[in-house]
Amino acid sequence: MKTKIISAEEARKRLVAPEDMVSCSVAFIDCKLPGSHLKQNYSFIGPGVTQSSSQVVNIPEPHGFNIGAAAMPKGVTNNLHLHFTAEVFLIHEGTWRFRWGPNGENEADFSAPAILSIPTWIFRGFTNVSPEDTCGMVYTVLGGDNTGGIIWPPSILNAAREYGLYLSKDNMLIETAPGAPAPDESELLTPLAPDEIAALREWTPDEMRARAVTGEERRWSKDALLDAILPGHGGEIAPVIGYGISQDRNAAPALTDPHGFSVEWLRLADNHLMGRHLCQDTQVLMVFKGTLEISWNLDGETVTQTATERSVASIPANCWRSYRAVDGEAEVIITTAGDQRKRIWWDPAICQQARQHDRCLDPDGYVAKASILPITARRAGAALETLPL
Repeated sequence: MKTKIISAEEARKRLVAPEDMVSCSVAFIDCKLPGSHLKQNYSFIGPGVTQSSSQVVNIPEPHGFNIGAAAMPKGVTNNLHLHFTAEVFLIHEGTWRFRWGPNGENEADFSAPAILSIPTWIFRGFTNVSPEDTCGMVYTVLGGDNTGGIIWPPSILNAAREYGLYLSKDNMLIETAPGAPAPDESELLTPLAPDEIAALREWTPDEMRARAVTGEERRWSKDALLDAILPGHGGEIAPVIGYGISQDRNAAPALTDPHGFSVEWLRLADNHLMGRHLCQDTQVLMVFKGTLEISWNLDGETVTQTATERSVASIPANCWRSYRAVDGEAEVIITTAGDQRKRIWWDPAICQQARQHDRCLDPDGYVAKASILPITARRAGAALETLPL
């Protein structure tokens, strides 16, 4: 298999550091409504569901999913809207009240760090209700390269008209000058009919709560990575959505319904690392705590870059990489394209060291004690450890 070599220039282009993030205050049709006019929208990987042509997209390259963020001061609201593909909220700062249903009649609060997946085809909105007077940040992962946009309820579309804002048939924002006539109705998006809204599935608070994993509910595994047994390594994985890269046969993500991607936490103690490995699926790292050092390539020049807290790093398929926590513990969210269980391949040197510590992969690709496996099983597992030539 041909692997991808990452240059220092490409590594930098794939890192969205906090100073690279550009917000848009007119991303959606409710951007001028009282209580919503102070929200800021970000598009880090793909355009997401923005309705503004002025939205800056840091990395437009298709990944199989989109990643963005919303930053909102305390008390500011993102109004009810509907998504066609998966929408997962990754709460980095603050406490957020989520509402759902045709009129937002259901609600639940979640505080950082928490991950919440809201089902498709229901109206949802959220408000920063943090006890402290601060601007909170919530990241989002959206399913697919083309999300199809969003639908707003008729009440929001009508309210926006009072501020000269409309949506075209291709779901993009139209802003008219004060006192100017409204666009022709034939040019505008048709609102969802009341009977269609009434037919949408209802989700109870208990059902929605089952789609969330709070910080306290994370189930960390010390056996999720082949190299975790090695001195100076010790990465832990806590799965949340789908079967990601975890090599723990007992891994149990909270959500297994198709999203088009998997989401899991990686935790590294200070100066500990996840050793050199390769994944055949595109990944994105979001640094939620601490600082992560990313090293690229197996052969040739090693390229190293630093991803500080809040950074987003795009990791292309079929490239070698390793991660180290620097200046304290690091917690990182890994999003990987695809609903299937993900396969990672290890540097042959790591596999050799792991066997010296009585660790290998079993024939199903899960971490096991080498000494309890028959030689036939060890041979089968070895074929899953290192990349085929």
